Amino acid sequence: MIIFGTKGYLYQLAILTLVCGRCGNPAAHTLRKRVTKFTLFFVPLFPFSTKYATQCTFCGAEQQVTKEQAEQLQAQEGGDQAYGPSGQQQPYQRP
Repeated sequence: MIIFGTKGYLYQLAILTLVCGRCGNPAAHTLRKRVTKFTLFFVPLFPFSTKYATQCTFCGAEQQVTKEQAEQLQAQEGGDQAYGPSGQQQPYQRP
């Protein structure tokens, strides 16, 4: 018997101040990276899906962005909020 599946990880890369396209308010937006990894016997082996998005903290609207756009936004804001004391990214578990 082989047990396989997927597991999702959510990384918060930065908090940006942007004008929301939905509500029009200048509000904080979180820049997030979602990574889905293939698991074998509950051990995550390799990522097979990576998506980037920004989410408005005022109205909750989420907008998908490309990897290049995410890197550009992260570079504008410094982009070091997601790193802990050891310098490693800290994942948030997806529910």
